[in-house]
Amino acid sequence: MKKVIFILSTVALVLFTQTTTAQKSQDIVDVAVSVDDFSTLVTALKAADLVGALKGEGPFTVFAPVNSGFAKIDANTLNSLLEPANKEKLSAILTYHVVAGKLAAADVASALKSGNGKAELTTLNGSKVTAVSKDGGIFLMDANGNYSKIAKTDVMASNGVIHIIEDVVMPE
Repeated sequence: MKKVIFILSTVALVLFTQTTTAQKSQDIVDVAVSVDDFSTLVTALKAADLVGALKGEGPFTVFAPVNSGFAKIDANTLNSLLEPANKEKLSAILTYHVVAGKLAAADVASALKSGNGKAELTTLNGSKVTAVSKDGGIFLMDANGNYSKIAKTDVMASNGVIHIIEDVVMPE
């Protein structure tokens, strides 16, 4: 698999430069496991018992935060979320990053165009997240008004698509 390093907001991210045939046969979880910069996401998916769901038929659109995005969360808070007692809360946060259906970058761009630079998406946890065109990029705005830049789009999987984001977005 061909990889390239991009420097975004002073964080080095190893990203796919193309979708290979092997990737297309892998589901969303398999793709996430194969990317070192998703190790915290994979740990969280396991702790929230969501691996089976995201290995399902889908299709799903996943806005996947990189490790540096998770690192911006206070370490004690993150460790607490990974404890079995907080599985429900962690699940609510992670499913806030997933939309039913396969929304490629072109679909998001089309929705932004028709929405005058904004497109509201309903996540699997039932809350809304808003795609916003600003500062020359596309961002997700969470329920609290915080933004996460979409750093890479259209990482295709057999059961959907992954868009890589720089920060964790949070439901209310």
